[in-house]
Amino acid sequence: MARVVVDVMLKPEILDPQGQAVQRALPRLGFEGIADVRQGKRFELEVEGPVDDAALARINEMAETFLANTVIEDFTVKVEEPK
Repeated sequence: MARVVVDVMLKPEILDPQGQAVQRALPRLGFEGIADVRQGKRFELEVEGPVDDAALARINEMAETFLANTVIEDFTVKVEEPK
């Protein structure tokens, strides 16, 4: 069974209040030197059968229509190699 990972992030021009809250909290927790934080979502899909071009096209369609709000978010799809 293959794993496909879909990472969804806010577009760079979109304000990220959750990322800003994390960035502001880090120094109080003793983590210095982090200039910026952007928060996103990660989906790990276990795919039955081969991950061929047709499967990747379906997953891209799924990401574009269901997993990400493409008005404000970008996404990437990648096949994760077995470990």
